[in-house]
Amino acid sequence: VTLSRVMRQRSLDPVGKEMLMPKDPNATITMLGTGTGIAPFRLFLWKMFFEEHEDYKFNGLAWLYLGIPTSSSLLYKEEFEKMKEKKPENFRLDFAVSREQTNEMGEEMYMKRMAEYAEELWELLKKDNTFVYMCGEGYR
Repeated sequence: VTLSRVMRQRSLDPVGKEMLMPKDPNATITMLGTGTGIAPFRLFLWKMFFEEHEDYKFNGLAWLYLGIPTSSSLLYKEEFEKMKEKKPENFRLDFAVSREQTNEMGEEMYMKRMAEYAEELWELLKKDNTFVYMCGEGYR
């Protein structure tokens, strides 16, 4: 079984439509955002970490991979830091700064940062309550 096969099997609506959070408050939610793709994930994260809901309390893992061209283009940094302070065991954040970072082979980062966590991601993806969302530029 390959990573791409698992992701295809798990994708309910890979393009368009609305992005709904899983109902399971213990889910692992992996978010891949490139540039403007941060907007819907910011709403997810607000619901998980800042809002109070009688019918929903997030207890799972939210892991955001954010691809940005330069570190100066990072949006919502202060909010992310507050989320990590509030629930460090429930929020992970990794950046891929494409014009400032390179991988071991000297290539621009983009979302290749995920390869650093391949084994851990693979174990998460094998679980039924792991969801993967991707939002951002679709032409690269």
